[in-house]
Amino acid sequence: MRSWRITGLMLSLTLTVAGCGGGDMSDLETYVEQVKLRDPGPIEQLPEIKQINTFVYDAAGRRDPFVEDTRPEELAAVVQTNQLAPDPLRRKEELEGYALDSLRMVGTLEQNQTRWGLVRTQDGTLHRVRVGNYLGMNNGQITQINDEAIHLTEIVSDAPGDWRERPATLALTQ
Repeated sequence: MRSWRITGLMLSLTLTVAGCGGGDMSDLETYVEQVKLRDPGPIEQLPEIKQINTFVYDAAGRRDPFVEDTRPEELAAVVQTNQLAPDPLRRKEELEGYALDSLRMVGTLEQNQTRWGLVRTQDGTLHRVRVGNYLGMNNGQITQINDEAIHLTEIVSDAPGDWRERPATLALTQ
């Protein structure tokens, strides 16, 4: 039985190879000859390479750009002028990764004497927030939630080391 299979396979392989050869290829040979006889034509000029002006850094009297500048008189000028500043060690909440104008308040919910605000992100995810939560990219902490809006206080920088509070509102959208 096995020998018949091998014989059948060899016969079909032989017929396949025999069927591929012996065709008339005179039209292909004629086309190749015509292409070889064509004039190659002119070669396009290369585009002109623009010269770039070089700059040599002369460090005479200047600070080294690759070394951190820690002059005490400049560091003293950046000292905070007020005590208001965001806590850099506070763990960021998920909604602080979204710009405030990309968030939409879609409703409220009251559960166990706690009022929750329902906020939808641009990708359609619904989040539940309450007073004390943070949202937006400017350290915005929720101060009040009512049926019409979520009120928050953002901490924004006016200058290096100078911070101020700014009220913001996320209004209910229909």
